[in-house]
Amino acid sequence: MYMKRRLFLLAGYNAHGLIDESLIFYIQALAACGDVVLCMDSDCSAAELQRVAPYVLHATAQRHGEYDFGSYKRAYMYAADADILKNYEFVYMVNDSVYGPLMDIEPSLRRMEALNRDAFGLVYNPTASRPHIQSWFIGMRKNVFLSPWYDEFMRAITRQPDKGSITYLYEQGFTEMLRAHRVKFACLYNCPGRSVYNNVAALFRRGMPFMKKVAFSRADGALGNRILYILRNTSPAVRDMILASARRTWGDEYIKWLLTRNPIKITYRHIKHALRKIFIEGL
Repeated sequence: MYMKRRLFLLAGYNAHGLIDESLIFYIQALAACGDVVLCMDSDCSAAELQRVAPYVLHATAQRHGEYDFGSYKRAYMYAADADILKNYEFVYMVNDSVYGPLMDIEPSLRRMEALNRDAFGLVYNPTASRPHIQSWFIGMRKNVFLSPWYDEFMRAITRQPDKGSITYLYEQGFTEMLRAHRVKFACLYNCPGRSVYNNVAALFRRGMPFMKKVAFSRADGALGNRILYILRNTSPAVRDMILASARRTWGDEYIKWLLTRNPIKITYRHIKHALRKIFIEGL
């Protein structure tokens, strides 16, 4: 079977210290395509970590408060200190802010790797202020992940006062670092603004192998029919995994409300959301 040597540095979080169905599913899919190092920004028991032990090189779970980049740092430092990075053609930084993969992920990995760039990702956000690769799925070749400047960037990650600072310093800062070192990069999808959340069904039709979890809680429930479209058009295993995790997170009643098929309720939600954007947020 065709497989390039890949290492996935996977950042996870669960408010209750659980390794839930969606994370296990994600890890199993990644493990079929490469090696996985998992770092949770959560206090998980040894029994919880044991659930993924068959699929990972290494797993750790301790609350550090540095969000995803703090987990990337710890996973990277494990691999660097173990002197295994040189064994891989590609290293990926990925996190569990998504449900999926919704389909076989291998074709998407090959497409990214075939871009012939030293860094790449699934989604590019062309924001006017600081356009950047979205940090939930980034890939790199050796001349990035073995470079001294990448090592310095990763080891310097520290706890920040808010998520905005993390976005500025680390998510956007990673892309700025690539530019500073004249590293060429590219992404499969261009998603301005909040479209990666709001256009989940359209992205799915274009082959996007993931759905952002936050789509379940955005837009006053107006995204429910788009989520339902994905659930209807993916495999039973994926659908069951997503629903089990979503019900655990938001509760049965909320998920039942969100995924209504009633056209009147769906229309009302879209109108309500549009009015709130216009009259409250001024957009």
